[in-house]
Order: sequence, then structure tokens, then C-alpha cells
Amino acid sequence: MIVNDLLKKANISRYRLSKESGVAMTTITDICSGKADLDKCEAGTLYKIAKVLGVTVDSILENNAIEKMDYRCSFETFKSNTCHHVKDMGDIDFIIETLETDEIRKLYKRSWYREAFYLLAMIDYLSGLNGLPICTNYNDIRSRKLEMPYFPAGVAVSYAATGDERIKEKALANAIPEFMRFNIVESEVRNVC
Repeated sequence: MIVNDLLKKANISRYRLSKESGVAMTTITDICSGKADLDKCEAGTLYKIAKVLGVTVDSILENNAIEKMDYRCSFETFKSNTCHHVKDMGDIDFIIETLETDEIRKLYKRSWYREAFYLLAMIDYLSGLNGLPICTNYNDIRSRKLEMPYFPAGVAVSYAATGDERIKEKALANAIPEFMRFNIVESEVRNVC
């Protein structure tokens, strides 16, 4: 939490922050533990805290927003969310939105390579299905891939339980080429509930 970081930087305890700011200790504890959402705190409360910590309310809220954006869900959840977006938006609108927001580059710059590769593979796959030219803005990313094949969770679990290599071989044989380019074993992007 951003307030915890500011407390460490200022070498101030929660108790001292409460005393000097006049904000109840329970409120400080809730903010520092994440129980209270900074975006929903009263402006006066944030002002008092910011004043003691020697920062602006805006800087607290901006850093809080950045911290929220850095949340990384599991890769399986990311894949599922991406497939649902395609289903809900339609191929063309999904392609347009993804390219306009430059989400692939953003993910890649954060070193979230699996997500960047998956999204680029999806764009390439959908472009091919719809007879669209491949966007060349990401050719530098296309020249890279994951070190090892990344299998879907179901395949990984089945293989771990049985040790049967045929499970992996079947997944590799059915993998979509646009995804395999990045060492992501994906065979189904349309069949989502």
C-alpha cells in the first residue's frame, strides 16, 4: 500500500501518523492494510495524512492508481478474459481496440511477456481468419518467444497426474500456429462460456 511506503520513507509509525494528522488510528490501520480504499476516503482525511507525510493528496491518489494497475492476474485468467473479450466484441472490434490502445506494447514493456505474446498471437490469428493484413508495429516482439512451451492448466495438470507424454504431444499437435510461434500451446479460443 502506498501509505505504508510513505510511512517507511518518512520513518513515521502509524500511531504517530494518527496523532499528528488527527485521523483515527482505526482509519489509518484500515488504509494501511488495504481494507479502506483510498479512492473512497474523504478528501479531508487524505489531506491530513498527506500533510503529515509531506506529500500531496494527488500524489497519493496517483500512486494508488498505478499500484492498482500493476495487479497481475493469473495467466489462465488473462487468457480467459481475452477470449471473452473477443467473443463479446467480435473479431474486428477486438483487433481495432487492442491496436489502438497499444496494449501489447504496454504489457511487453512491463515484462509481462506471456500476456503480450498471447495478445499478439490472438491479433495475428484473428487477422488471418478475417483476411486482414498483419500489423507490422510488433515485428520486434514477433522475433521473440517464451523459453519453454507454456501448456494450458488442464494439460499441465493431466500430465502431472499421469506422466503420459501423449497428453503434451496431442496438445502440441492441435496448437494454433500463431500461438505456437511464441511457445504458447493454445488450441481453443472460441469455445468460451
